Amino acid sequence: MEIEVLDYDRKANRLAVLITGSDSAMLNAIRRLAMEEVPVLAIEDVEIRKNSSVLYDEMVALRLGLVPLKTELDDYTLPEECKCNGAGCARCQAKLSLSSAEAAYVYSDELKSKDPKVKPVHGKMPIVKLLKGQKIEVEATAMLGRGKQHAKWSPGLVYYKHYPQIKVTGDIKDPELVEKYPTIFSAKAGKVSVDERALAKSHISDSIEELTGGAVKVEEKENDFVLFVESWGQLECREILRQAMAIYEEKLEQLQKELGKK
Repeated sequence: MEIEVLDYDRKANRLAVLITGSDSAMLNAIRRLAMEEVPVLAIEDVEIRKNSSVLYDEMVALRLGLVPLKTELDDYTLPEECKCNGAGCARCQAKLSLSSAEAAYVYSDELKSKDPKVKPVHGKMPIVKLLKGQKIEVEATAMLGRGKQHAKWSPGLVYYKHYPQIKVTGDIKDPELVEKYPTIFSAKAGKVSVDERALAKSHISDSIEELTGGAVKVEEKENDFVLFVESWGQLECREILRQAMAIYEEKLEQLQKELGKK
């Protein structure tokens, strides 16, 4: 199996990786490990001391739990693996607070964390709207968790497709394709051509035949795939994949030990 990075957009938190010489079972294992096993921080416990807004306490707590938090995996431990045995300590928990009495929207960037590294990925996520005379005061506890427990602990979206191998069977007659998809189509001496690698990391490979009027045919390579990672921002895309593969190795070692007992 060979791996090559096709595209990495840090600003958009998006990574496209070409994996050759593999199969769908392996790709699906990576996908599930990345989305369900890689831990990230999320708010789990909320103590609402004051809330005179129109939202119920449960709704405020739900919104706080879905705020993606920057995560430093080296600084925190899963509660079940911590020395405190899940009782709660600085090693497995991060404390945040929220307090506002202004007649305005309360946004996620108003969350104050005792750990400066733990902060909302997106600062302008609305938590609640306060009217004149209303107030909210909250103490929250964030901890590591896995996506298989709850979606709020999922680090991002991971999916894959077969590598699209193109075959040009005729002339591409629509010149507007170059303007619509400049990274995929190019024109030289009045002839339109297709960039196969650019097509592989795009999402129009399934419709390329229709777009070109049948001039370009697409065949899927059975053992070659393009893996996409779109991070919610808690971890970088590369880190999500690194953690997923580390977990994969741990599970294989665990299986090997269990087999050795028989």
